[in-house]
Amino acid sequence: MSTIYDVLLTPLITEKSSYQSGKLRQYTFKVARDATRGMVKDAIETLFDTDVDRVNILNAPAKRGRRARSRRLLVRRPAYKKAIVTLSEGSKPLEIFEGVK
Repeated sequence: MSTIYDVLLTPLITEKSSYQSGKLRQYTFKVARDATRGMVKDAIETLFDTDVDRVNILNAPAKRGRRARSRRLLVRRPAYKKAIVTLSEGSKPLEIFEGVK
């Protein structure tokens, strides 16, 4: 990793992540494969100017499927690493998850 801009790749916007951002102050990001909790925390605090309470990181496995004729395994979507960031009580919410105003 060279800079904090290389740590966060994309925000993950799903039904679960929109519920977490609205009620629980948790935001989900797709991060670089070699990112650590400290790197993610520093990147969020620097880029969005908020206070981070906790960072949970997990490796999402690749989605696999079978080919119909030969029954061989075929990887459909690659694996990725995601981070669930919980903000502190008094911090402001992130604008990228707010939606249309």
